[in-house]
Amino acid sequence: MKKYIYSLLAGAMLASAGCESKLDLNNPNIATTGTFWQTEADAVAAVNSIYNSLIIDGTYMRMIPCLMDGRADDFQGDSPWPDLMLVANFTIPTTSGPVAWVWEAHYQLVWRANQVLANVPSIEMDQDLKNRVLGQAYFLRGLAYFNLANFYKEVPLITTLPADRTEFYPETASEEDIWNQIISDFTEAKANLPVNYLNVNGPDRGNVGRATSGAATGMLGKALVYRQRWAEATQQFAELVGGQHGAYRLMENYRDNFDPRTENNAESLFEVQFAMPSEVGGSELNWGGNPNANWTQVSAQAITYAARGYGFNDFLPTRTLYNDFHIEQTIDGRKDPRLLATIASFEPTENSTRLYNDQWPYSPDEIYPRKYTNDGFGPSVEEQFRSGINYRILRYADILMLHAEALNELGRTAEAYGFIQQVRNRANLPDLATVKPAMSQEEMRDQIAHERFLEFAIEGQRINDLVRWGWFEDPAKLAFLRSRDSEFNTFTPGNQWLPIPQGELDNNPNLSPNSANN
Repeated sequence: MKKYIYSLLAGAMLASAGCESKLDLNNPNIATTGTFWQTEADAVAAVNSIYNSLIIDGTYMRMIPCLMDGRADDFQGDSPWPDLMLVANFTIPTTSGPVAWVWEAHYQLVWRANQVLANVPSIEMDQDLKNRVLGQAYFLRGLAYFNLANFYKEVPLITTLPADRTEFYPETASEEDIWNQIISDFTEAKANLPVNYLNVNGPDRGNVGRATSGAATGMLGKALVYRQRWAEATQQFAELVGGQHGAYRLMENYRDNFDPRTENNAESLFEVQFAMPSEVGGSELNWGGNPNANWTQVSAQAITYAARGYGFNDFLPTRTLYNDFHIEQTIDGRKDPRLLATIASFEPTENSTRLYNDQWPYSPDEIYPRKYTNDGFGPSVEEQFRSGINYRILRYADILMLHAEALNELGRTAEAYGFIQQVRNRANLPDLATVKPAMSQEEMRDQIAHERFLEFAIEGQRINDLVRWGWFEDPAKLAFLRSRDSEFNTFTPGNQWLPIPQGELDNNPNLSPNSANN
């Protein structure tokens, strides 16, 4: 499917047109709720439209990466745009545009998924295809609420279409109810989705990029970890490391996970499909709003992160991240190979002295992001908001590390070593059981935090880890973060989450502010 499911099909989700007057005209060129939801093709078009919501500015085109990476200690704001700087130092106001865009885009995703789940069951169509369509809707709704819960903590939980105007103003749900729904959605998705689409019968046959049972299993396990349901999480991860949901494995080259030429590879459980206009067409950038037949399917992350003179340079890696990559050398005495896949830095000992095919243009001590930029993959200067690099939402490395974490929390610390070492082996790092044998549970927690910091740097993982580990409520850990990133000096309790957008609070009398609004 690579790159092709996000195109014109969002238009199928338009509401019915018409007015209460003597002259009631319907546009025959626009589908309505009265004429849609009739055929197998309608069902497939509708689920495709949900994927469309993943490639707009409020989701993975730009704002999810920016608002997640910016709040962690692996990244610092370096932007003339105040919103990005205020997000990075935990002082973002409720009136921030990006905060509202993320909210709106995710509830668009929820709305589209709810329409599929409400209407597709009554369509007469092949049952296996129907199950796949419903499974994808469950998965994508689960992903939407997973992000909403991590961004805002407590939000309205909407799982049905409104019956009348009395349901237009949903109240804030409890954190527990939201997470129970996330777990339920991923469970339903797992039960309905195939391992892959290579041999299915239907218009989705051979598609790559759709949600699979492996992706649902992985996200289910991850959600269970976030709720500290360790034993249940290990049951899900055991299926993945045991090969029951696909032959997932680590790629030999770490950078293959961020290379547009090696997308949807064996390490990827789920990723958002982006493409250059030369691959799929389109002339108008896919920022969002009403679906447009001329939309491209590009990511703006590369130009946003790209180094000074090559893009907007809105963020910089922290010196802490750079230094932590130097804590250990590889078995053969080299630098951790993930360093230069993550950070653009001047490293003559590693034969790395170029940037975008140019000789290093800065002072030797300057560092910039490399991960998710086109450095090495595209033009020498990123002059436009165009990148085709897929955003990897869930990698097999994350499954291994989460499995190790869950085992450690269950008191099975000795078993955790092997899963961590699989990730370290790719980086050619020494055997952890040799260099740090017989760690206690607490020591292993700190080791896992370090390992995750390096493996998933600039991948939007760190802020979620810090929140779920309770580091913001722990004075010692908060002091540790402040010593690593000065932006944490302006953190105040509750601002580990984004504020509920002020426009939403103004329009919905049943919506409650979260801790960040108080």
